[in-house]
Amino acid sequence: MSEEQQQADNRKRPTTDEFRAFVAEDWAPRSDDRPALTEAAERAAERRAAVSATHDGERLVVPAGGLKVRSNDCDYVFRPHSAFAHLTGLGADREPDAVLVMEPLGAPGEQAGHEAVLYFRPLAPRDSEEFFGDARYGEFWVGARPSIEDVESELGLTGRHVDQLEDAVGKDAGQVTVRLVRDADRDLTARLDTVRAQAGADTDTLAEGDAALAHDLSHLRMVKDAWEVQQMQQAVDATRVGFEAVIRELPTLPDRGRGERWVEGTFGLHARHQGNGVGYDSICASGDHANTLHWIKNDGDVKDGDLILLDAGVELDSLFTADITRTLPVSGTFSPTQREVHEAVAAAQAAGIAAVKPGNKFSDVHAAAIRVIAEHLHGWGLLPEGVSVEDTLDTDHGQYHRRWMVHGTSHHLGIDVHDCALATREEYMDAELQPGMVLTVEPGLYFKADDLKVPERFRGIGVRLEDDVVVTEDGCRNLSGDWPHTADEVEAWIADVQSR
Repeated sequence: MSEEQQQADNRKRPTTDEFRAFVAEDWAPRSDDRPALTEAAERAAERRAAVSATHDGERLVVPAGGLKVRSNDCDYVFRPHSAFAHLTGLGADREPDAVLVMEPLGAPGEQAGHEAVLYFRPLAPRDSEEFFGDARYGEFWVGARPSIEDVESELGLTGRHVDQLEDAVGKDAGQVTVRLVRDADRDLTARLDTVRAQAGADTDTLAEGDAALAHDLSHLRMVKDAWEVQQMQQAVDATRVGFEAVIRELPTLPDRGRGERWVEGTFGLHARHQGNGVGYDSICASGDHANTLHWIKNDGDVKDGDLILLDAGVELDSLFTADITRTLPVSGTFSPTQREVHEAVAAAQAAGIAAVKPGNKFSDVHAAAIRVIAEHLHGWGLLPEGVSVEDTLDTDHGQYHRRWMVHGTSHHLGIDVHDCALATREEYMDAELQPGMVLTVEPGLYFKADDLKVPERFRGIGVRLEDDVVVTEDGCRNLSGDWPHTADEVEAWIADVQSR
């Protein structure tokens, strides 16, 4: 919150001593029941152990991040930093301003491990100003926070008040290497940089050391365990509920006006009901809007005869998200040209999925899918005269096909929709696929309405098809494998859903 907002005093607040005494009286005792240790927290402890083994003797600081102002004194819904959620098991909207500190139990080289300590803002007593007077954190305004005992029981780590954080981080910071995830909370980063400098840390190397920690925590998510894969499957299944809700609405869209917004709202309703919400801004792109890759305005009309490209995913309370795309004919059936384009994309996706197996490189998935795309473009006569499929696939002198599919075919998926983003090229694009990796496979073809290099019949048609797959010991398992893929299957799906 800005300094100006903090200084503003335009709220009516009860301030008399009599009121303070009155508001603190006659409340039922708080329950002594404590939450059980969650499965998410158990998995998080295993991840912390892996981090501990590679950062022995170092103090590791992983903030959740703070509340962000949406407008004036209204905040956005809080989402913790992904590294924090991954290492604590806290998802959904928990806990703003909290910081996980992994405190070393021995000197570097001793492999003595770490104590995990969560510094957070615990439940305030009922006679405190926060209880009734703090509109951002107070129990009267936003509900009860967990106590220190609650957090320790639920997460299986040590809980402390966030007011103790800076002293704890600064302790012996000139002798102990302190690493911080810098982008989680930039205001906190600035304060902790000062604390570390005052304690004697080498300020010239702070950012470099912090970047190494951020990289390691991002790369840690590249291979999912069985529980994480289960979460991904649940997210995919929940996403199907939202897609089928949209399908039921398809016949009504042409008469609604701004039908894309109706699609966005319909999916968002079910995403919020099924999980924490959407995992990213949904793309609800009808007609030529489908040819804008990141169309999130979703303010267009939906016309009978259009295709609508829906790229959306449900994020669970654990923050694991799906990422699925289907391109649906609003009328329930594809036109011949729409079908032709859709089947080209479906063939490319099938080739990409077939390439997802241990030993292949991540980049092989794109190579397999884009070859099929190039073959269809060549067959349609869209490549320049004399340019063969091999010519256009030449990365040094070709790439003409990229005009109609400029994006890559895959990305890692998990707590972030584009997971493991800080991994190096060698760890990502050039890496061999391993069991437990979860990838999207999402080729597309995009023929803009004003593209004069394509026949008129193609113009304004955009199609993408996206599934989420997990690498297995002998290939892959498509988490959305039971969804429709071919044009016939999509049409049958629409007819079935609308008949229920």
